[in-house]
Amino acid sequence: MKRAFLIALMATFSTVAVAQMKGMENKDMDMKGMGKKGMGMKGMEKKSAKGAVHKATGVVTKVDAAKNLVTIEHEPVQSLNWPAMTMAFTVKDKAMLEKMSKDRKIDFEFVQQGKDYVVTAVK
Repeated sequence: MKRAFLIALMATFSTVAVAQMKGMENKDMDMKGMGKKGMGMKGMEKKSAKGAVHKATGVVTKVDAAKNLVTIEHEPVQSLNWPAMTMAFTVKDKAMLEKMSKDRKIDFEFVQQGKDYVVTAVK
């Protein structure tokens, strides 16, 4: 008796779920960034053209001149659909590190080179 009840209950929930899903239309869903295999960083990488220059504003949190790296707590980057975050960037020219000191607010440009994001200009 309990088994029959559970089967009937599961069937009811399945029917309701399918009916609700059929009522949904793709126009109600934001499918941007979705590829054939779903969401992920690979899909986001393809969204920006290779060599595209991206602009951002942020605050320098760390400078590592020995590794030619700068860590920046940046605002959202609209061209990549990135939220605000803190991340390390490679610096194209070590001379730019002179413009980057801890706690300094900067406007910067960067490009993607392979798996790295490289700062190409600093204001």
